[in-house]
Amino acid sequence: MIMFDSPFMMLPGITPQEYSYLQSATTGFTELQLKRFLMIYSSKRRNPDDMVLYCILGFFVPGLPRFLLNQIGMGILYFFTYGLCGIGTIIDLVNHKNLAFEYNQRMVFESLQMIKMGTIL
Repeated sequence: MIMFDSPFMMLPGITPQEYSYLQSATTGFTELQLKRFLMIYSSKRRNPDDMVLYCILGFFVPGLPRFLLNQIGMGILYFFTYGLCGIGTIIDLVNHKNLAFEYNQRMVFESLQMIKMGTIL
């Protein structure tokens, strides 16, 4: 399948790394399973482009990006240390694509589990 004809291309801000990860995770899926997977995954996924905004807002609301990535412990730490004195927030801003990709990998796993368990009919 050509990359631009793929249903994964409808995901906003998809990176080549995420695209190849999704391709390998959904090999052997029927069209219906793929459609269900995309429905679940797209609702849980974080757009790497939006993560830049969340990281910038992290200077005003310390820990915001970490809370949005379900890293509650780190979010609390960032909140009480003002983003580790701003250094952690700057590092998050630089690594925003990696943060989003790691979170999205967990969401791919969760979505696959829901599809395999037949939770969504």
